[in-house]
Amino acid sequence: MTGALIILAALIVVGSILYLFHRRDVKRGTDMAPTLPPVADMPQGNDDTDSPCCGMHITCEKDSLLSSVSEDIEYFDDEELDDYRGRKSDSYTDTEIEQFRDVLLTLLPTDIAPWARSIQLRGIELPDCVRDELLMIVAEARAGRTTMS
Repeated sequence: MTGALIILAALIVVGSILYLFHRRDVKRGTDMAPTLPPVADMPQGNDDTDSPCCGMHITCEKDSLLSSVSEDIEYFDDEELDDYRGRKSDSYTDTEIEQFRDVLLTLLPTDIAPWARSIQLRGIELPDCVRDELLMIVAEARAGRTTMS
């Protein structure tokens, strides 16, 4: 019982000291506490269109497939796909579709969303069937993450 009282007294003393230092810093304007933007400034909309990760949504910037989220083009040993820049998604031959599919299926699961963003930023339209496979893989990954949480 005495030990619990000593711990409680120590917590009160330390808490009081920290509170006094905090008040002093606030008065001086040197408060180093992080400030959050007002709720009105937070991104609004559905999970797939929000910009950088603010912690208020299920998905984050790294999971989003939107090219507007990140301006960095990242290559995944797929420089040869740049030859298809400007082509329509329904104009690929079977050999070219397999080339896209080979890249997609050799990516690590954590690289799939960044690769899709990179493809969009590079102005490359995925073949329709590969795009469908990509969306299915991403949807399965997201469903798996939400059931684990």
